Amino acid sequence: MKLPISDRLLACAAFVASGDRVADIGCDHGYLSIHLLTNGIARSCIAADINQQPLLSAVRNAEKYGVHSKMEFHLSDGVRSIPRDFTCMVCAGMGADTMISILEAAPWLQSSQYRFVLQCQSKTPMLRRYLSDHGWRITEESVLRDGKFLYTVMEVYYEPEYPRLTEAECYFPPALLENPSKDIPAYYKWVVEGVRIAAAHNPEKQPVLAALEALAETEELHWLEK
Repeated sequence: MKLPISDRLLACAAFVASGDRVADIGCDHGYLSIHLLTNGIARSCIAADINQQPLLSAVRNAEKYGVHSKMEFHLSDGVRSIPRDFTCMVCAGMGADTMISILEAAPWLQSSQYRFVLQCQSKTPMLRRYLSDHGWRITEESVLRDGKFLYTVMEVYYEPEYPRLTEAECYFPPALLENPSKDIPAYYKWVVEGVRIAAAHNPEKQPVLAALEALAETEELHWLEK
């Protein structure tokens, strides 16, 4: 049986290390955990969702694909009601506001014990700013296209001594340049156009726009189509 998993979730799975105990927060149908287990990537998975129906769907799918014994299922608002013995937490398909609320409600996540894989659906610069301001470092970030939309997936560690991102870097972080892909030019142009529209109504965004436009002239982005 082929698992109907999206490209977004496959991109998240690519950040999971072999042997990780994964906490899939907002697990929905459970496909991410099932993929990690059926492919021998994760050691075990915690599937958590705030709503009962998606969680029941994850239970049924885990049984269908034969990985139920390697999964735990928790009805939980964020990480409030799950065990803390995981090594990698994945949040996919949420907006920045939801992800930030999950992190703020669990200060114990501010620990080098955990690694985070975050796929943000909206307000991604806000999420990057929050992470940087609160001691998390984005060590890697990749761009992908799923259908008509561009998304990024980021790997995050708690490193409070790491320098904070500038405002422009919250829109296009250095980590993106360390993981080049064919979709980066389109993502860069999309980001710049959004900031350009914002700057037309808010002069405070002009320095951000200038910094982003200057980035296209650097060696790192010399291949970018002008």
